Amino acid sequence: MDEPQAGVSATHRLEVTYKPLGKLTPDPRNARTHSKKQVEQIAASIRAFGFTNPILADLEGNIIAGHGRLRAAKELGLAEVPVIELGDLTEPQKRALRLADNKIALNAGWDVEVLKLELADLSLPDMDIDLGLTGFSPGEIDVVLSDSDDPDD
Repeated sequence: MDEPQAGVSATHRLEVTYKPLGKLTPDPRNARTHSKKQVEQIAASIRAFGFTNPILADLEGNIIAGHGRLRAAKELGLAEVPVIELGDLTEPQKRALRLADNKIALNAGWDVEVLKLELADLSLPDMDIDLGLTGFSPGEIDVVLSDSDDPDD
């Protein structure tokens, strides 16, 4: 088993606190962009499910991950947001985590059969859920639910 890097503990307990939006500072070197449409999707998710994914920040309030969530919170007019403070990371670790937080999620794939089952079930009238909250567009949902084997789909 690999040893954790210096300064990083696998057993460090995380605590969620609530911080006023004005106490958080976006990082000007955040390489991830957030379109207006995506920020609207994040805001819709927060409205529907609550703020389920805290912002990661250092002890000074500099955002490590969660820039899009902060923008969505501002759009919603929230006064404060849940934050996990990461005080034991070096500057290079913060910068690497900022990239990893976004990129590693993009490296995942989909089990298309399971995705099809989930979307089909959620689309039933008695489910009473807006499928747009999944982040999939209506066109993407149609393609997943179709039986087409056309690779252009």
